[in-house]
Amino acid sequence: MTALFALATAVLWGLADFGGGLLTRRIPALTVVVVSQVVAVVVLGAVVLGTGAWREAGPQLWFAVGAGLVGPIAMLSFYKALALGPMGVVSPLGSLGVVVPVTAGLILGERPGLGQFAGIAVAVVGIVLAGGPELRGAPVQRQAVVLTLVAAFGFGAVMALISQASATVTGLFLALFVQRVTNVAVGGAALWVQTRRGIPALPAGTGPKLLWGLLPALAFVGLADVAANGTYSIAAQNGPVTMAAVLSSLYPVITALAAFAVLKERLRTVQAAGAGLALAGTVLLAAG
Repeated sequence: MTALFALATAVLWGLADFGGGLLTRRIPALTVVVVSQVVAVVVLGAVVLGTGAWREAGPQLWFAVGAGLVGPIAMLSFYKALALGPMGVVSPLGSLGVVVPVTAGLILGERPGLGQFAGIAVAVVGIVLAGGPELRGAPVQRQAVVLTLVAAFGFGAVMALISQASATVTGLFLALFVQRVTNVAVGGAALWVQTRRGIPALPAGTGPKLLWGLLPALAFVGLADVAANGTYSIAAQNGPVTMAAVLSSLYPVITALAAFAVLKERLRTVQAAGAGLALAGTVLLAAG
């Protein structure tokens, strides 16, 4: 079950990142984050009311609040780093956030077998290579590296926090709702400050009509991200966190494959090799 839900997480995160990347070509990244999360809040709010999940409120929800505070900062840092580039360096570095939940699992006493340790090592190398790192002296601004590492730590922290925010399925609905409300509060405040400084929330010459036309895509990004957090939490609660974290972090492979299928982007040799290593690591982890 852990492997199944973790791989589902990788697919959902990979597709959400692909969709978010496409949307940021049309509207600002912060607007993408806020609107997609507002859609998620509405849907999750209905689920929480319908299932009575609100009855499971408790101190564990502070983990969800923490995830909600860290998530937008990590996402915006990542988008800013991608803008500074080169993407072939930024993307693989961002996936190193897997180190955070893996370390947390080890601290909490998990001891993977030798085969699983090998699988973790092979999969992490594959994840990094799947992002297509530029190995021939590509210029990298120091700010881009710092922002990427902040994003990586943030992504990993969200994985570690959300897995501690609930113990039941209905409790998970409530935790995800609280996380998303916090996301909207933080992102909305940042968007308000940005517009007060004269930076428009939408491209010049456009208006709500553009946002309405993109709403289905924005909803997909927000709901896929929510579902990914949910499946990751289930994976981490039903098996080793180290396995769940590594398998979930295969999402760069999914993003690369989606770009290949939809945008006809050709996979570089290093990306293809990374995808193969990630698959080999997955087999080792599952077999262990």
